[in-house]
Amino acid sequence: MRKRVIAAAALAATISLVAAGCSSSGSTSSASGSTITYWASNQGTSLDNDKQVLTPVLDEFTKKTGVKVKLEVIGWNDLQTRIQTAVTSGQGPDVLNIGNTWAASLQATGAFLPFGDSEMKAIGGSDKFVKTALDTGGAAGKTVTSVPLYGLAYGLYYNKKMFADAGVQPPTNWEELVTAAKKLTTGTQHGFSLAAGSYTENAHFAFINSAQNGGSWFDSKGNPTFTTQANIDGVKRYLDLMQTDKVVNTSNAQYDNGVQAVNDFATGKVAMILSQNNADSSINANGMKSDQYGVVPFPSPEGGKPVASHVAGINLSIFKNTKNKDAALEFVKYMTSESTQTTLGKPYSSLPVLKGAKAVFTDNPDEAATFTKIYNEMSKPLPLVPAEDQFENTVGKAMNDMFAKIATGGTVSDSDIKSALSTAQDQVKQSIGG
Repeated sequence: MRKRVIAAAALAATISLVAAGCSSSGSTSSASGSTITYWASNQGTSLDNDKQVLTPVLDEFTKKTGVKVKLEVIGWNDLQTRIQTAVTSGQGPDVLNIGNTWAASLQATGAFLPFGDSEMKAIGGSDKFVKTALDTGGAAGKTVTSVPLYGLAYGLYYNKKMFADAGVQPPTNWEELVTAAKKLTTGTQHGFSLAAGSYTENAHFAFINSAQNGGSWFDSKGNPTFTTQANIDGVKRYLDLMQTDKVVNTSNAQYDNGVQAVNDFATGKVAMILSQNNADSSINANGMKSDQYGVVPFPSPEGGKPVASHVAGINLSIFKNTKNKDAALEFVKYMTSESTQTTLGKPYSSLPVLKGAKAVFTDNPDEAATFTKIYNEMSKPLPLVPAEDQFENTVGKAMNDMFAKIATGGTVSDSDIKSALSTAQDQVKQSIGG
């Protein structure tokens, strides 16, 4: 995952300062001949790798438009602080990358340019974007302040040979998944690997499993509703892969990032993983070829809703006080054009955010088609509320603790989950003044 969490409380504290620093849209210069500053998040193997990938793309933009781009690639550990500082001071870049789950929190500061009718027309129109991707641009019912740039989605990766040897088929529902995973758990081999020590991964699957149950984590007013039965059941189903079904190695409770689970899969220690499509680079780096694995949507329980992923990825925003509005909009139009999307889709292993565009991150057409379908048709945005980051922090870390309890021989019951979610809900209410 190429995203990090922004603290809602810290962002909320900046709102009063934004009025002084970012209330004016500034004077708009003509595009040609101007220079804009672009903060790009780290998407490649290093900051230098990003510069190597992006520089020729930006040079081509300058050649076409006459607009120069001052590029700065910022690591995820620093991006949160840099954005917060820019919001409070009003001294930010013209255009920047954000993790799409930050959109509502950043929108609430008032520091970013709304993409109204004229702005959306200037970048090629809203109709060009995949709807689920554009839905991540801000809170429901409000004019978006970010637009999609790079798409990502979760898929269920499976080892074709292991499945064939065990005589099982790729699962189409949760029950089939558990049955297959049990059959594939033998000796030192496990049916599944999870990043059970990663609070972001755990929060994502708390959200997805609840969505499959028809549940939600916030009401229409943005208040947390963590303790519903749909949420409890979704968390329990996920925990039970380790606890009851015993298809996940208890050591996975220490896996604090998705790459560790991916490496287990690529080296033949497990038969299945749930991962985003950018796992391909790690899988291939371990020597596993694209024809050795398959991908299907993360399956729902029988009768559940077909939600296989949250809408993951990176969005573009423009600071409202830019003095280069026309040039900034021209840049966003270029970065979200089909040609640029195709150019960057391979090195960044991203899914296209444009309707009808083809995925180029893999040479396996079946995998490309599966992930495109998941992203376009089977994904749901994480809660589009300012406290979304607090949901990830509190619920995800509570699940870390629950996995750790299971790994050390303890048992986590429905009432334990409800109690943990109640505590998380109280923390979020306190952070938002509820």
